[in-house]
Amino acid sequence: MKDLLALYAAFFRIGGLTFGGGLTMLPMLKYELVEKKHWVEEADLLDYYAVGQCTPGIIAVNVATFVGYKKKGIPGAIFSTLGMISPSLIIVSILALFLEQFMSNQVIAHAVAGIKVVVCALMLNTVVTMAKKTVKNVTAAIVCVISFLLAMFSPIPTVLLVVCAGVFGIVLYKMGRFKE
Repeated sequence: MKDLLALYAAFFRIGGLTFGGGLTMLPMLKYELVEKKHWVEEADLLDYYAVGQCTPGIIAVNVATFVGYKKKGIPGAIFSTLGMISPSLIIVSILALFLEQFMSNQVIAHAVAGIKVVVCALMLNTVVTMAKKTVKNVTAAIVCVISFLLAMFSPIPTVLLVVCAGVFGIVLYKMGRFKE
């Protein structure tokens, strides 16, 4: 039970202290799970993140579920998932009570605008960090650039881009043209 509560507490902290979704949570996930707790390796965390992005649901919740399952099976997955979503449930429930007053408050509006800027900076930092670890050759760089351009300037859904890039990577690997 102690391990399950530790999973809940760790993911409660991550869920309560990070804003902006999956990409912005990655640095906190890395610090808490890889560096501090040593529950997973960084490569495993990136794998969980990639799979979490391709599966339905919120990326950070999916990652919490994967890590919890790795540590303590189904009970670990449940406690980790509950830990990750509890802060959001608490905050949204409180905000729902006072939504009208918050929306008209200029201080809150400016605070949210500032948070958006920081979230953008955190996301850029995460993308650069992930690119350094995953883009290891020219082929990967080309796939990365093409995927970025298509995501930014075409109406193709990003989920489809992720699936196509994965299939493309598998095909190239099978052909012997994409090595780690």
